[in-house]
Amino acid sequence: MGAGVDAKDTSGRRRGRRRSRQRPMAEINVTPFVDVMLVLLIIFMVAAPLMTVGVPVELPKTAAGALPGEEEEPLSVTLTAEGGIQIMTTSVPRQELVARLQAIATERASDRVFLRADGSIPYAQVMEVMGALDAGGFGNVGLVTDTGGPVLNGGVPSASDG
Repeated sequence: MGAGVDAKDTSGRRRGRRRSRQRPMAEINVTPFVDVMLVLLIIFMVAAPLMTVGVPVELPKTAAGALPGEEEEPLSVTLTAEGGIQIMTTSVPRQELVARLQAIATERASDRVFLRADGSIPYAQVMEVMGALDAGGFGNVGLVTDTGGPVLNGGVPSASDG
């Protein structure tokens, strides 16, 4: 709608609507909307770190980037510094790991699993659990690490390292 000038007739009176009538307000007040969105942003920023699996593990650091997300909640298997194994937050004895994984694999649509292992765990134990994951029906294994670790190109992360 463009701005227009009221035309006057020859008698000097204005044409069109009279100014005494109230017109409906055409503007939208976005201030309450912005206030609500800022409050929701703060709530999600505070709540997001609390949604991680609560097993304390000292993850090794790497320069690799993160894996893309998926629709289904990812299954995570954790190897603690003491040598214990946990599926999500449930402790599992080593001899029952494959059986439990096979039971879980029948209920899940995805064969993706994230393996979190403490940095002090020997490589052989990590490989044993990876073999158990494969035997349990999970062939798509992602190793979870912290970012900002050492890189092989002189210790300086490049732009392609993420």
